[in-house]
This record gives sequence, C-alpha cells and structure tokens, in this order.
Amino acid sequence: MKLQKLLIVSLLIALAGLGAMLTFAERDNKTTDEFRNQFVKEFQRIGLNTTIGDAMMLRILVESARCKRGVEVGSATGFGAVNMGIAFERTGGKLYTLEIDPKMAHTCRDNLQKVGLEKTVTCVEGDALKTLAELEGQFDFIFIDALKQDYMKYFKLIEPKLKTGALIVADNVIRSERAMKDFLDYIQTSPGYDTVIIRASMEKNDGMSVSYKIR
Repeated sequence: MKLQKLLIVSLLIALAGLGAMLTFAERDNKTTDEFRNQFVKEFQRIGLNTTIGDAMMLRILVESARCKRGVEVGSATGFGAVNMGIAFERTGGKLYTLEIDPKMAHTCRDNLQKVGLEKTVTCVEGDALKTLAELEGQFDFIFIDALKQDYMKYFKLIEPKLKTGALIVADNVIRSERAMKDFLDYIQTSPGYDTVIIRASMEKNDGMSVSYKIR
C-alpha cells in the first residue's frame, strides 16, 4: 500500500514537472521569429490598425535608431504595438501604447500577451490628452495615430519629454492633412526638426511624417 502511494506521488510530481515544461515551451514559442511572423501575417486587422507596410516601417525605424523608450498614441487592437514591440524588445527598450477605448485596450493587451510582449509593451487605457501628461521620464520615439485634429495637442504634451535625436512619426498626414495642419506646419517649419513625408504602403493611399529632433 505504501509503495502504491509512493508511486502515485511520484507520478503526480512527474506530471507537474511535465506541465511546467509545457508552460515554458509555450512561452518560449511565443517569442520565436517564426511564431511572431505568422501571428502578424494572420492578424485580424481592422480599419483603425496601421497598414502592414507602415507597421514594418515603424519596426525598422525603432530598431535602426536603437530607441529605448517610446509612446504610441492610438493602439486600436495592437497591430502597430506588436510590430514596434518586437523592435523595442530587440533594443532592450519599452513602449507605452495609449488607447481610449476599453474594449480595444483589452484586445491590444491580449494580442501582446499572445506573442510574449506584455513586459516590453504596456497598454495604457484612457484619454491620451490626460495619460500623456502622466508619463514620466524622457522618450526617444513617438508614433501618433489617433484623433487627427488633436495631433498638435498630443505632440505638445510629449515634446518637453523628447530627447535630442528622438524620432516623431505621425500617421495619415496626406489624406488628413487639413485636420492636422497646425501640427504639420509646426513640425515641418520648426528649426528644431528635420521632417519628411513618406509612403511605406499604398494600402490606404496615405502616408506618414517622420521627424528627427535636432535639439
């Protein structure tokens, strides 16, 4: 009887160890390039998400500039956050993605967790006009993709926290040029920034502004 109990206990311990091994395997699988590339490929994007080409451009910008602390204004369901999160993980950095809609913020967090980026990317729920002011420290990257008429307001809240050499990227600057005219006028004419308008994707027949903070 004692031998039978001992065997049962040993079996339970072995099963627990196997469960832990499977958990680690599942976690490690989330971080492989193969898994993440497939996840991005099969991502169920919505109209508010960044295009595939723009998302890859954002990833390249973050990684090539070795950015360490970034902000995304407008998470939607997290397609851009996942792509940028991969880059920030590679640089050893951190991304804060801001989303006003509770359901989208929940979906964004869920998607980040599915690819093991929940420690690299933090989804902050709330109005960016409030949450931007609450972010502490300095940043070297910001991507703006929320209410077009509020781009200047978002930028002015984060500008004092931007390091020299920071990258500022704004989406939809071609089709929504009029709505964000004050922002574009400022970022394109200020002596403190070098700015170019690019098209990394023709999916929405739109483009992004990319600015470098000179001083």
